[in-house]
Amino acid sequence: MRDPEKIVGGMADKAKVVYLSYIDSRGFPTTRAMLAPREREGIRVFWFSTNTSSQKVAAFRRNPKGSIYFVDRLFFRGVSLSGTVEVLEDPESKERLWRRGDTMYYSRGVTDPDYCVLKFTADRGRYYRNFKSEDFSIPD
Repeated sequence: MRDPEKIVGGMADKAKVVYLSYIDSRGFPTTRAMLAPREREGIRVFWFSTNTSSQKVAAFRRNPKGSIYFVDRLFFRGVSLSGTVEVLEDPESKERLWRRGDTMYYSRGVTDPDYCVLKFTADRGRYYRNFKSEDFSIPD
């Protein structure tokens, strides 16, 4: 892949949904559809909001390994990023990702105890296109 930052970044910016995978309490991989990341830093760090009470948050607290997958249905291509996830509940992280309308999910506002932030940090990637897959490194 010539320019992972451009290709993966473009896919991430256009995504409405991303697939987030984690290891469940029985040691099996589990995947959940998530709303697109609220923010990203290049193609290394992606920020998501979610419910603190969710199974995925409990799973990431036990085992921070995870992956995210973006798909471009029009061109039948996809990219998987593997890395680690931090569960953040500090006020700065929660304020950073808070958006108008989030009270629909978190009725008590930005301080709702059921609102937290997932910070995904990628350490490697795999890109699929034209019946081929290739691994790539994540630039610092």
